[in-house]
Amino acid sequence: MPETLMTCIQCPLSCRLVVDTGSGELVVSGNQCRKGEEYAHDEIINPTRSLTSTVATIFPDFPLLPVRTDGEVPKDKIFEIMDIINSILVEKRLRPGDVVLEKIPGTGTPLIATADMREL
Repeated sequence: MPETLMTCIQCPLSCRLVVDTGSGELVVSGNQCRKGEEYAHDEIINPTRSLTSTVATIFPDFPLLPVRTDGEVPKDKIFEIMDIINSILVEKRLRPGDVVLEKIPGTGTPLIATADMREL
C-alpha cells in the first residue's frame, strides 16, 4: 500500500490527504492543519469507530433501546462487538448515559443507553 487517498473529517476544511507508506514511513501531505496528519496516522495504523445500535428489552412499550459505545472501538472488531450487542437483553428501565455493558469484551469500552425508558 504505497499511496492512499483519504478525506480528513477532523475539521470543517475536509482536506484531501495523500498518505504515502512506500518508504516504510508514513508520510502525509495535503493537510492544512496538524489534525489531518494525526487523523491519517490513526486511520492507517489503528482505525477506530464509535458504534451505535439497539439492544432488545423486556418492555413491550420499549422493545428496542438505542445504545452507543462510550468511546471508540477498533474497526476490525465491529462485527464481534455487534454479536455481543445483539445478545443483550435489558431488564430494567434506563436513562441516557446509563451503562448497558460495563466493558465490551476485548475493548474495555462501555456501552451506554442513549434514550430514556422511564414511564411517561
